[in-house]
Amino acid sequence: MVRVESSDIWIHDPSSAIVMEKSEMTNDPPRGEAAASPAKRLKVAHQPPQPRNSTIFAPFRTIGLVSPTPVPFTSLPLGKTTFQITTSVGHCLHTYDLRRGLRLIFITRPQTPAPITATVAWKERVLAAWGGEGAVQAPGIWVFQRGRKCAELGMPNGSSEPIKELIVFGSWIVGRCLTRIEVWKSANYEHYTTITPLASSGPTRNTLSGGVCNVPTFLNKIVVGKQDGGVDIWNVSTGKLVYTVFPPDLSSGAVTSIQPATALSLVAIARTDGSIVIHDIQTDRVITELRAQSDHNANITSISFRTDGYGAGEDGQESGLMATAGNDGTDVTIWDLHNGGRVVGVLHGAHNPPSSVHGGVSGGISKVEFLPGQDVMVTSGLDNALKTWIFDANSLSTVPRILHSRSGHAAPVTLLDFLPTNSEDAEATGKWILSAGRDQSLWGWSIRQDGQSGELSQGSIRKKAKKLGLLGSNLEIDSSTSLDDLKAPKITCFACSLNRDGGMGAAPGAGGIWANVVSKKGTHDASDSGMTGWESIVTGHRGDKHARTWFWGRKRAGRWAFETTDGTEVTSVAVSSCGTFALVGSAGGSISMFNLQSGLLRQRFPAPLNRAQAQKLKLEQSDLTRASRNTPRFGPGTGKHRKAVTGLLVDPLNRTVVSCGIEGKIKFWDMHSGVLKDEIDWSRTTAITAARYYMPSDLVAFSCDDLSLRVIDLETKKLVRELWGCLGQINDFCFSNDGRWIIAASMDSVIRVWDLPTAHLISAFQVESPCTALAFSDTGEYLATAHADSVGINLWNNRTLFTHVPTRKIGDEEIMRVTLPTPSGERGQGLLSAAFDETEQEFPEEDDVLIDESPADIDTLSNDLLSLSLIPKARWQTLLHLQTIKARNKPTEPPKAPEKAPFFLPSLTNGRPEPKVVVTNGASRPSADNHTLSHLSRATTSSTQSEFTTHLGTFAHQRQNGDPDPLLTHLSALTPSAADSAIRTLANLDEMTAFVQALTVRLRQRRDYELVQTWMSVFLRCHGDVIVGQDNENGGVKEALRQALRDWRQEQGREGRRLDELVGYCSGVAAWLRMRTNLVDFAEVLQLRDMSSPTTSQRYLSTRGGSYGFSFEETVLKGLAADQGLFLPEDIPSLPSNWQHDWSHMSFSELAFQIFSLYIAPSEIEPVALRDIIDRSYSSFRVSSVTPTVTLDNARKIHLLELYHGETFAFKDIV
Repeated sequence: MVRVESSDIWIHDPSSAIVMEKSEMTNDPPRGEAAASPAKRLKVAHQPPQPRNSTIFAPFRTIGLVSPTPVPFTSLPLGKTTFQITTSVGHCLHTYDLRRGLRLIFITRPQTPAPITATVAWKERVLAAWGGEGAVQAPGIWVFQRGRKCAELGMPNGSSEPIKELIVFGSWIVGRCLTRIEVWKSANYEHYTTITPLASSGPTRNTLSGGVCNVPTFLNKIVVGKQDGGVDIWNVSTGKLVYTVFPPDLSSGAVTSIQPATALSLVAIARTDGSIVIHDIQTDRVITELRAQSDHNANITSISFRTDGYGAGEDGQESGLMATAGNDGTDVTIWDLHNGGRVVGVLHGAHNPPSSVHGGVSGGISKVEFLPGQDVMVTSGLDNALKTWIFDANSLSTVPRILHSRSGHAAPVTLLDFLPTNSEDAEATGKWILSAGRDQSLWGWSIRQDGQSGELSQGSIRKKAKKLGLLGSNLEIDSSTSLDDLKAPKITCFACSLNRDGGMGAAPGAGGIWANVVSKKGTHDASDSGMTGWESIVTGHRGDKHARTWFWGRKRAGRWAFETTDGTEVTSVAVSSCGTFALVGSAGGSISMFNLQSGLLRQRFPAPLNRAQAQKLKLEQSDLTRASRNTPRFGPGTGKHRKAVTGLLVDPLNRTVVSCGIEGKIKFWDMHSGVLKDEIDWSRTTAITAARYYMPSDLVAFSCDDLSLRVIDLETKKLVRELWGCLGQINDFCFSNDGRWIIAASMDSVIRVWDLPTAHLISAFQVESPCTALAFSDTGEYLATAHADSVGINLWNNRTLFTHVPTRKIGDEEIMRVTLPTPSGERGQGLLSAAFDETEQEFPEEDDVLIDESPADIDTLSNDLLSLSLIPKARWQTLLHLQTIKARNKPTEPPKAPEKAPFFLPSLTNGRPEPKVVVTNGASRPSADNHTLSHLSRATTSSTQSEFTTHLGTFAHQRQNGDPDPLLTHLSALTPSAADSAIRTLANLDEMTAFVQALTVRLRQRRDYELVQTWMSVFLRCHGDVIVGQDNENGGVKEALRQALRDWRQEQGREGRRLDELVGYCSGVAAWLRMRTNLVDFAEVLQLRDMSSPTTSQRYLSTRGGSYGFSFEETVLKGLAADQGLFLPEDIPSLPSNWQHDWSHMSFSELAFQIFSLYIAPSEIEPVALRDIIDRSYSSFRVSSVTPTVTLDNARKIHLLELYHGETFAFKDIV
């Protein structure tokens, strides 16, 4: 936070542009604070608090990350049984077990302070280098074992370069930086020396471009590649340069990769020109020079040799097989080094990240490696994937097949939703997430077990590619074709219902995916799916006119591809709650309903007309004499959306279909007939971009392009809430599991939470990058978010499940910055830890400013409101009718003695043993136990009465300034019988007077209204005879009691009259509003008159006729009318007679002044002030003419008006 002492401006966060004037803080409460819980005194100090986390959501962890960074993986053999493969996911490492199918076994903790730049595995340990990017964070190297940090390498003083590569050999740990090499001793992790290569001539100087390795049998020697194409051999023990291998050609380029071969003293060196040289560094001669026939691996950054002694030669039984890959390609090239070397196979599309042109990630394969002594090859790429490949011994193909794969989204996630369950209280409720991203994939993520997550298959893409000749034996393919071209386009919307999902037993159909196969009878064959279930997910795709279906249980694509009826792109989809029908909305405004079991079209909205209906409609439209009131509002075949359909939903009973469009209209359709039943029109004020449905409450929320969220009640079709506060485009929003909150994410990187009952913004937190999608689990445990710069899915815990979280209204100045969850869960909170986190928001005590003068009692919100108590209704009603209840429950006959038990069992009376009777001198008496019980019972009754009497006496002693709270709080806590007994046992007139005065004070406080009325009713019923009786020797005391009752009656009458006035006023306002909706049309209100000049009292009215008579100042402050209409003047002034001549030579500012003067009276804004406002408004434009014109064709008089010279380059700057 930045404070400017010389002014009254506070800047909380420049990135979110949240600015508030200090003068507003001291004079008026900030927005959001005034409506906060006024039962407490809120204090605002000179520095707003900065909580660490959101008050409602606590970060938990991130899922979906496998290998999203360009840092190569590292492998470690564990005996002869398995290998552990470790990848970097930013600030921590993931370790996978190969024998268990790449199952995740370790996630390192703690997180590194900066992103990891290099890794290496060594002796059951993993070394991770981090930091050094720029001058932000100094580099470091941590050592992890079984996911835990066990050591840290000492760093030399002044080191600032990032470590790009790590190797361990012998007793040395070597790290390659940009211009130098750092060496450590592996025994104690102490820094040994720094090697700085000699500077070469030219701009590259001594930059180390890529690759460092150790050649077996070369003691203490490392081989390092340089930017000038040369290779240096250094002795790390002495720190001396041993030899330099020069490039064969000056145009070879920088060294990109170095890897020792299986033969002694041979090293493979790759350079930027695409060449690979097998060099004997002992004799300094080139053994073989290779170059790929295509440019797919032009920049080779990874080389690996197969070490099991097979794969090369004519029969494949010899060693000498090499694999190469590059970070700008997607293929792995397999080389046979015998007889000069040749390409024997190309593994096309091993990793196929989406093109950066489409907004995804760029790059290719980060590393390829043959596991030692195995016929298994491991690859990782920037598509967030880790794959293992195996070479079949008896196969004629030299290209390996896939063995294991572990991956996630290759591009940022754009859609999220928690998977619904097919029954209530199912075990999997809220444990599965469905997601779609820019990488054209659909994924299902398990929150409980990471290994269960997987992508929903779109069929064998590689088999399709082989059929099309993309992955054949030929080594040349069209470079413009990729495997992504065979996938369905990017998913833009999806819907799901599992009530008809058949799980793994669902019939997949006889044909291919999305094939719409029909039976021999010409109809869609759905006999098998009727027994086993059918598809449960429907998706819409960018630029595609087909909505596609998916099996969730089988995790694969379905049978149907539903085409829109108008042939335009699918923009929205929905699935009925029963799981039988799928609705598809298009960019052209059409809505179609399909049967998911048979794939048949069942209905259109609106339903098409037959010939008779069309002729009837045409006659009705041509009959101008027909009264408008007798014409149906919506006829058959009418009501189609004019523009794209942006939201679809179906009610639980399959009666009503609700749709919304970009034109700003919400339509309610009859699902069976396809006829439009009702419509809500917001087209004059906003466009609707999306809709979300909360089924239990029948609430539908809509996001609008005016940055608002609007909620309607599906039953009444009325607007119930408008939620404002977003400062950027609303990316996504959802309801909470109980329907109480709406959570929304906008482009200003802020996630906001509104409370629907109060329409208050109760929580808001800003994250590092904009949230593109979010979802709330059905169990209320998790909030899932996806962000624009990450391919992972972030999970947040809901703290309100286990602890009380204040939900007062907040303002924009209370938006806090929080950190995102991490893959390791560090700095996050589990459900229990979030529940027991007692960190509270602290407010400074000094220099505080009171912003609320409301009473400090939590039981009342304001002194002007009449509040009821929190006592259950049945409790005070029982007290009011206690005598009737006792009379009704009185037994009709005396109780009968129970039958005696056998002699060997004790007899019971009312469930208790009979009291023992002790006979002494012929007289019987109860035993000591029964005697003690009666004393306890009497003591309890007397203690209750004595406590009530004590509080009453304290209040009577402080008669003038007494506080009735202790007395009435104690009385309200008593049971109805105890309260009735306490009121009946008022001993004397003084106690009665004090009791009436206490009730009068509470009535004056306007609290516990129903309790006060009940207590007074019981008091009058019990002691009414004493009040109206004759005066005896205590006449003065009785008169005091009567005066107290007169005060009570006066206060009761005053409060009753106030309530009558309030109720009458509200009833009148409601009646007036109902009357206004039935007034004459807007045309009868708007009367245009010819005016030569505006009147001094120019007034404005709404286009919908509901608001009128407003001045210009009131119009500007309101913005929109109360009936959601736009303001326009009641009288349209006419232009001066010579306006064409006089105005043609004016500047833009002068012309604006003349036009504004016709609508703004001088009494509201003086002409001098109006001219100054206009001049200052247009002074920031980059051209003096504000809106210059450019002549395109002088002969045809075609000119172009430029409206983009304002501050934001938008035409809105002009107005």
